Amino acid sequence: MSKILIVEDEAAIRRVLNKIISEESKSYEVFEAVDGVEGIELIKENDYDLVLCDIKMPKMDGVDVLQYSKKIKPELPFLMISGHGDLETAVNTMRLGAFDYISKPPDLNRLLNAVRNALDNKELIVENKRLKKKVSENFEMVGESAAINQIKEMIEKVAPTEARVLITGANGTGKELVAHWLHEKSERSKGPLIEVNCAAIPSELIESELFGHKKGSFTGASKDRIGKFEAANGGTIFLDEIGDMSLSAQAKVLRALQEGKIQRVGDAKDIKVDVRVIAATNKDLDKEIKEKKFREDLYHRLAVILIHVPSLNNRREDIPVLINFFAKKIAKEQGTSIKFFSKKATKLLQEYDWTGNIRELRNVVERLIILGEEEVSEQDVKLFASK
Repeated sequence: MSKILIVEDEAAIRRVLNKIISEESKSYEVFEAVDGVEGIELIKENDYDLVLCDIKMPKMDGVDVLQYSKKIKPELPFLMISGHGDLETAVNTMRLGAFDYISKPPDLNRLLNAVRNALDNKELIVENKRLKKKVSENFEMVGESAAINQIKEMIEKVAPTEARVLITGANGTGKELVAHWLHEKSERSKGPLIEVNCAAIPSELIESELFGHKKGSFTGASKDRIGKFEAANGGTIFLDEIGDMSLSAQAKVLRALQEGKIQRVGDAKDIKVDVRVIAATNKDLDKEIKEKKFREDLYHRLAVILIHVPSLNNRREDIPVLINFFAKKIAKEQGTSIKFFSKKATKLLQEYDWTGNIRELRNVVERLIILGEEEVSEQDVKLFASK
């Protein structure tokens, strides 16, 4: 049920608006306020999905109602109701955050379309925020060590720029977390973040995956297909394990970076793309360059900013924090109460050799939560950590 508030001092117009909206859908519940002061009080006390607000009213005009409401409930959409002489003011309210305006007397179709669009837009904003929060929770950077704090500071400086970033580090250290936060804190955060695991795609398909292809360009190409670069237009593309990319694909990526253009496989037409490239690798690219397995010119294009993510063995002071974080996360996922780890259990885990890094620690914590006692003990670690 969508709750809609009408703030209008003319009783006849309130009745007309209420009747039109109420009869449009049973899912609309309509409320009324006789002036701006009452409107503000109702907005403060209730959660509405939409407000229709007159501009010229006694006590408090619609512009003041809009501005005050946007401070306390910024996501609440407003449709401003304007008389003939208020059109300029109505247009100005759009700059102040109003979704749209309706002229008096209200046109039936115009009014209902505006109401539907405003409600749909609010749902979209709420859903996007929910998804963004979910993404942020899934890719939270956990740790208080000097190394992690340095990475966080680097992200704060680099993210708002258009600089390309190369993230290095062993498998399981959290390179993808850095990539996600670079995107989240960038000017492109409203655009897509497209991830490509270069190691997981066969060499003969990597170019099609990145740049798309034309129908009939190779066996199995049954229709035109856009690539990841096109899909990331206006946002960010994250090329994970770029050290595993073929030399042929590397040459095309280099051209995309140099010219901002790509070509689909089997097509000679240039397609402009506007993407920020973030890459990651667990390989020693200097060594790969010497062995002619990686293009030096591409390396210099990618590595404008270098961020190295240390292994877990080099940030052992973060292990207690990570254990607590994973324990809470796993309890939430499984719908169970949080299990705590004794000091001796935590200390023993700090001493292990974490060759699989964060990913391995997460798996071990989950195993101990499932198999261990109510408080995970040192003995549980010795029995079930399998180190």
